[in-house]
Amino acid sequence: MMTLSLPSPAIISPPPSLKPSNPSRQKLPSSSTISPPFINLETHHSRLIHNHLHEGHLLKAVAALDFAAQQGDYPPDIETYSLLLKACIRTREFHLGKLVHSRLTQSRLDPDLVTLNSLISLYAKCGDSNRADMIFKSMGKKRNLVSWSAMISCLANCGRESDAVQMFVETLECGFRPNEYCFSAVIRACSNAENVSIGKIIFGFLIKCGYLEREVCVGCALIDMFVKGSGDLDSAYKVFDKMIERNVVAWTLMITRCTQLGYPGDAIGLFSEMIVSGFVPDRFTLSGVVSACAELESLTIGQQLHSWVIRTGLASDVCVGCSLVDMYAKCTAEGSVDDSRKVFDRMPEQNVMSWTAIITGCVQSGDSDKEAIRLFCEMIEGHVAPNHFTFASVLKACGNLLNSYVGEQVYTHAVKRGLGLDNIVGNSLISMYSRSGKMEEARKAFESLFEKNLVSYNTMVNAYAKNLNSEEAFEILNEIEDTGIAVSAYTYASLLSGTSSIGAIGKGEQIHGRILKTGFASNYCVCNALISMYSRCGNIEAAFQVFKEMGDRNLISWTSMITGFAKHGFAARALEIFHDMLRAGVRPNGITYIAVLSACSHVGLISEGWKHFRSMSEEHGIAPRMEHYACMVDLLGRSGSLVEAFEFIKSMPLVADVLVWRTFLGACRVHSDTELGKHAAKMILEQDPNDPAAYILLSNLYASAGQWKDVADIRRIMKERNLMKEAGCSWIEVENVVHKFHVGETSHPQAREIYGELDQLALKIKELGYVPDTSCVLHELDEEQKVQYLFQHSEKIAVTFGLISTSKSKPIRVFKNLRVCGDCHTAIKYISAVTGREIVLRDSNRFHHIKDGTCSCNDYW
Repeated sequence: MMTLSLPSPAIISPPPSLKPSNPSRQKLPSSSTISPPFINLETHHSRLIHNHLHEGHLLKAVAALDFAAQQGDYPPDIETYSLLLKACIRTREFHLGKLVHSRLTQSRLDPDLVTLNSLISLYAKCGDSNRADMIFKSMGKKRNLVSWSAMISCLANCGRESDAVQMFVETLECGFRPNEYCFSAVIRACSNAENVSIGKIIFGFLIKCGYLEREVCVGCALIDMFVKGSGDLDSAYKVFDKMIERNVVAWTLMITRCTQLGYPGDAIGLFSEMIVSGFVPDRFTLSGVVSACAELESLTIGQQLHSWVIRTGLASDVCVGCSLVDMYAKCTAEGSVDDSRKVFDRMPEQNVMSWTAIITGCVQSGDSDKEAIRLFCEMIEGHVAPNHFTFASVLKACGNLLNSYVGEQVYTHAVKRGLGLDNIVGNSLISMYSRSGKMEEARKAFESLFEKNLVSYNTMVNAYAKNLNSEEAFEILNEIEDTGIAVSAYTYASLLSGTSSIGAIGKGEQIHGRILKTGFASNYCVCNALISMYSRCGNIEAAFQVFKEMGDRNLISWTSMITGFAKHGFAARALEIFHDMLRAGVRPNGITYIAVLSACSHVGLISEGWKHFRSMSEEHGIAPRMEHYACMVDLLGRSGSLVEAFEFIKSMPLVADVLVWRTFLGACRVHSDTELGKHAAKMILEQDPNDPAAYILLSNLYASAGQWKDVADIRRIMKERNLMKEAGCSWIEVENVVHKFHVGETSHPQAREIYGELDQLALKIKELGYVPDTSCVLHELDEEQKVQYLFQHSEKIAVTFGLISTSKSKPIRVFKNLRVCGDCHTAIKYISAVTGREIVLRDSNRFHHIKDGTCSCNDYW
């Protein structure tokens, strides 16, 4: 278990109180001795403004300036204007700064160099690069290095990075030697993929000038450039290690960037090193390291940090509080948001950031979408105005609930708030509609976007891919390329996800070809998506080839490969990859262990499964979640140890949810244990009375036992409650076209040819010894009708179509949305023997690699 050993935070003593002077000892002159002095109004106004600034009363200082302006002939001096501008910039009261500039213009004083540089900084901070540029150009020969540096910084901060780089070149051409602030500004302009190559050239220049090691601001800018420009954490580390002086800002930056690039463990390690080095973390440091715990799902360390936050008096800070809310939402077992809510409720001030944090936490937890919507309503009633991030999270909650009606109401509220045209809100609306299955509305929302960016296109690609419409997804890809927008890794990952959902390996291979041409072959996100695509499309060796060719692998890469081998029934290879991952120093997470336990379950490795279940908490500090308990129930249930599985459920420290009981009910169905099955179904229906899966599994259990009256009763209840069974279907991709088949399919253009071939196959496999298993027919029919019904199953039809439509040298890959029936599994083994074809069948649970009459599952499924 990973823990932090942190020293107690320093206790800061209050400053000693100052004794007031004794007014009785101050002798005042009598009124008769006082003569009226001459008052210089210009000096008087300046002194008054100076006094207000010294006392920290900026508003009073600006009011005094306004009063002086009304006097007309006695404006303050230029030094006073300069001090006022600096105070406005420092306090971020930019509107007051603009007022000071207006009064300066009216005064007709000639601004000095310091004042002009302050004006450039003011408009840079306001995001008004055009106004800053006008002032800069008006300076003429007055410009010094500070002026050039301020203007470069302004352009970099206002999204005009190329102009900033060009201005840096002009600075050099004018004979100025850059200082640390000038270098920092231009490096910021290079902190993107477009300019990072230029940034590396400037990096070489500043090394020669000696600014790398001795200036903290330059080091921080370089760290950001390497991380943001090219995702190069190694180079960022090298810069950090070279820095002779490091302050809290540098440590915090490095911690934050490690987390953002997917290395939260390194971030926590850096935090520990920072504390040992004697630095006191501020609210931004603590916020960053708490976020690292959230990514690592390390509740233990997160709780230690929470304790540190309380002891340092930062528990009331909004920034830290939001990070804690997010951490507890991501780390707590069962996806509970109770601890997140406690942190939120104890925050003394709840603003839009904290409300958005708790709402987003509910959405991310996976089981609190209704609570997120309720909190949103509470937020509005409390007169806190939601921002675009709030609306995005609530729309996502509506999408998760498939509730477009509420989603439309939320969007109407966004429109009233003036956020209807915001891209983040618009993209979330597209996603909400697509998740609700309303692709026409999603397309309208996409077309109505005021300005489409890459995220908008990616959202639409992902929407079509998730809705199994790969043709439309490809059209959007072509549209992106036509606009000249550079396709991102996420675009390809979305397309690959869509093709893998329907098993369209041909389209997946086409995308892989485009990836190789566009230079994304080494991208983590794309490589991981390729591994998943090939694995889910039935070509596990191609997935493994992509995995082997990856130069660097992250946790997702390892987990994807372990999951792939597990789903294909290759448990030994899955566990071998897992041990390779541990030897490589990569720390597993909860998802990795789901893959490992699934691998053990698919081949019946009970003792191995128990070993890994215990090691996840004992060796890696990962608290088992409901999915891990379900895996163990599946492992025991598949092996026939139903009583042991039942006792395991009763001993769980968590209340078993529908997933666990449904897994157990499925095992009862396989092993025909009606009594335990009835109990499992009862437990499911207590939690969710409208769960159709529970009724269907129990009905199938009764049917296999010949209890037809009980079957009829369950079907009647389902009809009364309007509960529908998902229709079984199978599909196969042939020449980039997906062909889908249902039971007794007759609408296919080649239906006559398919059934003719199927009749011939039936005769051949019966000669080899195949006997139809009519117990798989869960309807009350006579034996002849049952046999006829078995040969109308969708997987047999799809396999037969594959035989008549594909080359004999290629495997036939068939996909089914439900669990393959026992008779079809047996029949397909015989079909592979009589035809000499390799058949790969993916059902809702796993892959079956069938060749020469045997299956990779060894009939253990």
